[in-house]
Parts: sequence; structure tokens; C-alpha cells
Amino acid sequence: MAQVSGDWTEPKISCTSDEDEEAVFWVGLDGWTNDTVEQDGTFAECYEHVAYYYDWWEMYPTNDIIAVSAINPGDKIISSVKFSAGTYTLTVTDSTDTAADFTESETCGTGLTCENSSAEWIGETPGNVRGYYPLPDFKTWKVTKAAAGTSLSSAGSISKEDNLQVTMTSDAGYALATPGALNTKGNSFVDTWDNSY
Repeated sequence: MAQVSGDWTEPKISCTSDEDEEAVFWVGLDGWTNDTVEQDGTFAECYEHVAYYYDWWEMYPTNDIIAVSAINPGDKIISSVKFSAGTYTLTVTDSTDTAADFTESETCGTGLTCENSSAEWIGETPGNVRGYYPLPDFKTWKVTKAAAGTSLSSAGSISKEDNLQVTMTSDAGYALATPGALNTKGNSFVDTWDNSY
């Protein structure tokens, strides 16, 4: 793959737990069959019962999530990662608040091989040194205009390539977030929150 993109409206999270909770929504290249991920998107966290929202990028495992700007629930987001001539262009556009827009140019980390072997559209909770954060209730995350392709000049829908839906599960094996079926165009789906942990 040389590019991946998707649009969504930033979900509003519920901060009713006494624990800090985190959710990330993103698109990216790699990560399914290798150990690198080139990714960007949005981040929602509950900290002391208050919700905070940001856009971000990450070149895993070279760096952790880099928060760029504060955003708001309901913002219209366009997220993309493109690869050309050895450079990844990571872009998040907030059409509701253009002050939050960013574009970051990065290369694969020293000693790493970024294969561009897969494309992802992911809603999940990030991990830390002690495990995974609880997943805040985001109700649903709807991805639209999802596209990926092996060249910058053409991109097709999710259904144009081999694809797999992955349910986020707890250590005990029950669902935390479940992706729904693709729409008839093969470029949209809804991810539904099930449990925090």
C-alpha cells in the first residue's frame, strides 16, 4: 500500500468511570504482518472525569503518540497516510476547526523496515507499560470514504482488497469494540463500543 485515508465525525466519550480511560481512532499503513505502523488520527481521553480530545500522529515504534492540537467531539475529521519516495506524509484535517489541521513528513525509523504491506482503519485503546487503558464509552465511530491503494494516483475502497474485520477483545476474551459490516460501496463501516475492559 502507498496510501490510506478515511473520514469520520469525532465521537463524544462518556467519562463516568473513576479510572482514566483512552480511545484512539486512526488510519495507518503496516502493523498487521510486521512491527511498524505509520499512523495518524484522533485521541479521546477521560482524565479525572473530564473529556479531552486531540489529533495526533505516530511512527511506531520510533516514537509514541505525538498530540498536535486540541479538537472537539463532533468535529469533521479527514485522516490520511501517504508514502512516496521514501517519505510518509501524515495529514489530519479538521474541517470544523482548521486551526487543528496538520501535515507531518517522516521516514521509516533507523534500522526498521516499513513494508507498506497493509492498510488499517482502527478504533482501540492504546497500551502503556502497565497494559491497556480502559476504553471509554464512545457509542459508535463511523468511518466513511475509506480508501487505500498501492499507488498515489489511485485508491480503492476497503472491499477492493482482501480485508478482515477485527473485534477488539479484553484479556478475558469478550468484546470491547466491534466493527460492523461494510456498506454496499465497501468504503464505510461503524465500530460500536461494547465494554471498557
